[in-house]
Amino acid sequence: MGPQSGRERCGPSPTEAERRPVPVNKVVASFDEAVSDIFDGAVLLIGGFGGPGDWPCYLIAAVARKGVRDLIVAANSSGWGLELLEQVREQMSRIMPVPPDWYDLGLLVERGQLRKGILSFPAAPRTVLRPFERALLEGKVEVELVPQGTLAERIRAARAGIAAFYTPTGAGTFVAEGKEVREFDGRPYVLERALRGDFSLIRAHKADRYGNLVYRGSSRTFNATMAGASRITIAEVDEVVEVGELDPECVVTPGVYVDRVVVRPREPRPWHEPM
Repeated sequence: MGPQSGRERCGPSPTEAERRPVPVNKVVASFDEAVSDIFDGAVLLIGGFGGPGDWPCYLIAAVARKGVRDLIVAANSSGWGLELLEQVREQMSRIMPVPPDWYDLGLLVERGQLRKGILSFPAAPRTVLRPFERALLEGKVEVELVPQGTLAERIRAARAGIAAFYTPTGAGTFVAEGKEVREFDGRPYVLERALRGDFSLIRAHKADRYGNLVYRGSSRTFNATMAGASRITIAEVDEVVEVGELDPECVVTPGVYVDRVVVRPREPRPWHEPM
C-alpha cells in the first residue's frame, strides 16, 4: 500500500466541538475549595504588607477552618490575630477604617497551626505582644528573621528560577550566621537562597478568568512579588471582570503566574463560616 496523502489519522476524526479550544477559567467557586489541597507541613507564602486592605483575609480564614498544622509561613508581618483586633482598630481609626473582616496571619498563630515563621516583622513596637511573639516566647514556634528587601528578593528569585544571590544586607550580623560570605569590591556579601513555597496566598483588586491581576494601593507589594513563586498561586480578589476589560497597561501579574482565583463576598463574613 502506498503512502497516504495528507496527515495520517489514528481513530475517528475530531468533531467540530472537540476542535474548539477549551476556555481557560481559573475562577473557583469557594475559598474552601481553593485551599482544599493545602496539607500539613506546607510552605505558604502569604502576601500583604500589614494593613487591612492587603492581606488575603478570606484565604487565611479558609486555611484556619481547614485546620492544617505545622505550617511554615513566609510573610512580611506576623499579623495581629483576633485577640488584638479591637485594640488595633481603635488605634488605627485616626488613620484609616478597619473592616470587620480583617483576618491575618495572627489567626493561624492563635490556633496553633504554625510551626515556623519566615518574617521581617514578627513583633510589634512598644509593649504589645503579637500572637506570634507570645508563641515564640513560649517555645511553640520557630522564627527566621529576614530583612524585608532580602525576603522580597528571595521570593522573586524563586519565581525567576534563580537558586541563590549575594546581598550586602545582613553581613556582619546574626543574619549571616551559617551562610556563605564573599567579598566583592571590598564589601562583604551574604549568599541568600531562593524561597519557594508550596502555595502562594495573595490579594488583588480585580482579575479576569485567565488570572490576570490588577492591584490597588499597598496590596501590590508582597502580593505581586509572591505570585508565581509557589507551586500553586491562589488569588483572592474583589471582582472578576470579562476578558479584555482589564487595561493591559494596568495588569501587574500576568495570568501565567496564577492558578486559582476566588472572589471575596460582597458583605463581611465571620472567619469560621464556610464559604
